Amino acid sequence: MLQYLQQQKAKYEHVSFDLWLTLIRSDPQFKAKRVQAFQHFFEIEEDFAQIKSTVRKWDVTVNKLNEVVGKNIDTFEIYYLILNDLHPNPSKVSFAHFQEFYALTERVLFDFPPILIGNDLPSVFEWLHENNKTISLLSNTGFIKGTTIRKFLDKLSLLSFFSFEIFSDEVLLSKPNPLVFDLVYQQVRQRKDISPSK
Repeated sequence: MLQYLQQQKAKYEHVSFDLWLTLIRSDPQFKAKRVQAFQHFFEIEEDFAQIKSTVRKWDVTVNKLNEVVGKNIDTFEIYYLILNDLHPNPSKVSFAHFQEFYALTERVLFDFPPILIGNDLPSVFEWLHENNKTISLLSNTGFIKGTTIRKFLDKLSLLSFFSFEIFSDEVLLSKPNPLVFDLVYQQVRQRKDISPSK
């Protein structure tokens, strides 16, 4: 990546990055640990395989729905959809339960943190910064909220490189909705006199 950016140095003033499967990927153990946490926290009697399959089904469905409609289904709404399939009485689960469970999954995430794709990412960000290029982050979210992603990036000492971050759960828009890309453009225009590249 760094070699490509160096070759294209004069062409770009700002680079907007995606997050998942671009900068980071999940730890192989994380999703299984999250399913276990879901099973125990909500006292679900279904076996692990059934819970894992249901979580996966709603993960894929919600991601696709967000992409097609261009809006954002909240993390807690995803929890409810999963529980509606698995829990005998999901309506008894409160917002406070969802908050508590999210805090638990955040701890699981930091126990099994995402993995950087490419060990050269810090040097890429440093090079961009040193060459007066600004960078931002634009990411759809699902189970993991933007607030948590910021904590993780800060722990890696990468957050400070970004001029700004846009997460779908915070702006209620998901890629590829043109409106969310326009948000990036407007933020960049506040910092630099540039036009988007074709």
